[in-house]
Amino acid sequence: MRIFEANISLQVCMFLKEFLNNISSFEIANKKMFDDFGLISVFESRDDFQELKKSVSVVATDFVEESDRVEYGDFQTNKGLTNRVAKYLAKENISPEIVIEPTCGKGSFIIAALSNFKTLKKVVGIEIYKPYVWETKFSILDFFLSNPDSNKPEITIKHCNIFDFDFKNISKRFPDEKILIIGNPPWVTNAKLGSLNSSNLPQKSNFKNQKGLDAMTGKGNFDIAEYITLMLLDAFHTHDGHLALLVKNSVIKNIVFDQKETKYKIGKIKKYCIDSKKEFDVSVEASLFCCQLNSSPSVECSEFDFYSLKKKTSFGWLNAKFVSDLADYTETKEIDGVSPFEWRQGIKHDCSNVMELERVNEHFVNKLSEEIKLEEDLIYGFLKSSDLKNRVIKNSRKLVILTQTKVGQETSYIQHLYPKTYNYLKANISSFQARKSSIYRGKPLFSIFGIGDYSFKPYKVAISGLYKTYHFTLVLPQNNKPIMLDDTCYFIGFDKIEYAVYATILLNSEITKAFLKSITFSDAKRVFTKDILMRLDLLSIAKAITQKEIEKQINYLNDNYGLSVNLSQWDSFINEMIPKKEKQLTIFE
Repeated sequence: MRIFEANISLQVCMFLKEFLNNISSFEIANKKMFDDFGLISVFESRDDFQELKKSVSVVATDFVEESDRVEYGDFQTNKGLTNRVAKYLAKENISPEIVIEPTCGKGSFIIAALSNFKTLKKVVGIEIYKPYVWETKFSILDFFLSNPDSNKPEITIKHCNIFDFDFKNISKRFPDEKILIIGNPPWVTNAKLGSLNSSNLPQKSNFKNQKGLDAMTGKGNFDIAEYITLMLLDAFHTHDGHLALLVKNSVIKNIVFDQKETKYKIGKIKKYCIDSKKEFDVSVEASLFCCQLNSSPSVECSEFDFYSLKKKTSFGWLNAKFVSDLADYTETKEIDGVSPFEWRQGIKHDCSNVMELERVNEHFVNKLSEEIKLEEDLIYGFLKSSDLKNRVIKNSRKLVILTQTKVGQETSYIQHLYPKTYNYLKANISSFQARKSSIYRGKPLFSIFGIGDYSFKPYKVAISGLYKTYHFTLVLPQNNKPIMLDDTCYFIGFDKIEYAVYATILLNSEITKAFLKSITFSDAKRVFTKDILMRLDLLSIAKAITQKEIEKQINYLNDNYGLSVNLSQWDSFINEMIPKKEKQLTIFE
């Protein structure tokens, strides 16, 4: 049954019908609700009181269809999971006096807290969606009606936007009480909520102080749950107690990563991996994030399976290095340094329907299936992450138009030198103007990013940033022109094929693979990033591999891909990787 679009049990409905029958004012009703159940301000207004009194007088049996809750990142936590979380915390001797549920939804975590923590004095729940506020209140009444002898703490269910709630005020008002912050904040990003025109957003800010392109592109898009968690840590990290929130794994990783700088007073940081498909029917990697407040700042997190409680691994900071597996990292840490070659990201154009082509007979065909005649000069082979499956690539299935050779270059030259290409681009100018990223604002017509001298290196070694494969691909020229990669890929470029082959062999070695596994997170949106790849010290990798193994791999590539490479350039390749300071020292020895 539903009242105010909120589920209500028959038990609560019948109780309220009888309870409200002889009460004339909402003030009296609120006082009695507080005296009997500890609930503060069940009725926020006289209208609420009158409407509920009217609704329960005629027991509703019709069901109201659930509203679209995606704009709140709403994945309601089932009672089995919330109870299991609370039971686990109780077994860990966590006995809070105050429970705070920052996004209480239908109240499952609050009911679990009432069921499992006998020391509770106060409960505070915050929820933006009014029907859920009512449903939480109804659930609390149902709990106490079914468990009349249970401890009845003072309970406040606040209807407001979490970003308007003053958590620090609670910390100041109750400085000595043990606090437990528990819940399941929204699993969406600020960009997703913004695209839905949601009001459930914090005030616009670059809250991690990203700079330049990072602030304008991916790194500026943050998870709402991360923002909420940091807001809570900011308010309570010096207060005795614990925090236990269900969040995406990326949120936990980011918090531990930033802990080196933020130094929140949190310790015993733990991550309990849950089955999100089973619990929420969503394909998102998520876990229970637990930590003790008012502790010596920790920069490590122990990872467990939520169901068996078996430890899986530990990740965090070790000697100024952030790693995903502290135990495995120690086996390969000698190659953790600085790459002698700069890793670059591929081309970003955000206009695939126009810029990406295929060759069909004498024509080019775009993604709109339009046949086009263009000059050849600005057309280059193009690879995406899904193309980087083979050890060596000589041909690409797709092509791309390169309008610039460096970022910011004027594109007016295209009209004079390549009129067919210009007319095609001009005819599709609306597609370029529709690009949403702010990086294109104020830039020349048809601008692209991720382009520079490095893009035109004939030989490249590339890896997908998206796929969970520790595999590097040697990319060779196509029709005497370098093949380009898109912005989901990372690469290093060379003028000599020998250097590219040597680098490919080193990067595909077992020690490199083991090292990368120990510092990457397989559930990250981008498993590999420039920051990760720049830690690959190829000089140290070269020292860890025998020359016999190098020769074996060269022969394999020669035999299988028609190359004719030998070790004649090996010494100069090694010398190229020696840092300049070390070279200078060698000269003066």
